[in-house]
Amino acid sequence: MSLEAPLTMRGITEQRGHSLIQRLLSAQAFWVTLALLGMCVTMSLLQPQAFASTENFYNITRNFAFIGIMALGMTTVIITGGIDLSVGSVMGLAAIVAGLVLQDAGPWWLAMGAGLATGVVVGAVNGALIAWVGLPSFVVTLGSLSIGRSLAVVLSQNKMIYDFGPDSDTVFAIGGGQILGIANPVWVLLVLTVVFSVVLHVTRWGRYLYAIGGNEQAAVLTGVPVVRAKLAAYTVSGLTAALAAVLIIGWQGSAINALGTGYELRVIASTVIGGANLMGGEGGAYGAFIGAALIEVIRNSLLMAGVDSNWQGTFVGVFIVLAVVLEKLRGRRRP
Repeated sequence: MSLEAPLTMRGITEQRGHSLIQRLLSAQAFWVTLALLGMCVTMSLLQPQAFASTENFYNITRNFAFIGIMALGMTTVIITGGIDLSVGSVMGLAAIVAGLVLQDAGPWWLAMGAGLATGVVVGAVNGALIAWVGLPSFVVTLGSLSIGRSLAVVLSQNKMIYDFGPDSDTVFAIGGGQILGIANPVWVLLVLTVVFSVVLHVTRWGRYLYAIGGNEQAAVLTGVPVVRAKLAAYTVSGLTAALAAVLIIGWQGSAINALGTGYELRVIASTVIGGANLMGGEGGAYGAFIGAALIEVIRNSLLMAGVDSNWQGTFVGVFIVLAVVLEKLRGRRRP
């Protein structure tokens, strides 16, 4: 008995170690991380003065922070098997609403609150139509994309809003400031990545999302509040898009109705590259973070290498296809 016990414990420990390694190797985010590191090392060797500079690091991290924040909210939607095509328009609309409040000499906190509330309202309407009425997420959010962009143009009277009133310095400091040499939006992204990781893997709502994406009918039969869970997912997606909006106007120093145009594709690409399955049931906060980082590094590397910027979409598209292919291969290997 005394000899078997240590062997048994050792076997359990080894089995757990092998299980952790297998899970790590099967995670798409792990391979994306390796690809990102490899690309950074390669570009640092080729362009040590430009790519590896602290200024470029600051620019890269700041630029992908906005997409990363939106990708976290998108991840909750994609896990359920849905899609949110309206995030780019929500970003533009929330920015205009916040800008108008500032222009009317409103306090910065009221402007940001109005911008965030705009995202919540649009997300909740999307969620209600999808979860309660039962309309397809693609159709609903495509409609919201058009409506949101139109409202942004109407509210702004198709003009740029750059007069942020007496609280302009505060707004610029929040969106364009830095702490320890890292842009404020990056800190927001880092905190949210941790929060979303905990929420998705520890809380009941997170488990509900994965259950819905895995098999919605089975989730209903097991008592999962599908309507409430999906409504919350789309509301969160709208909220993160609005949060990115109020941060980016502080960085840019202006609000325009075209803000966020085409961002929905970059956000979806970030989640898919990071391991989210468009069929639902898979995805995570770290995957959204690392996917957004990879896309920005690709863009930055192409510029450093002197490649025509028009090729950026091609390279990102290739990575999306490769990510889907990798997901297919991983799916075949699962028992």
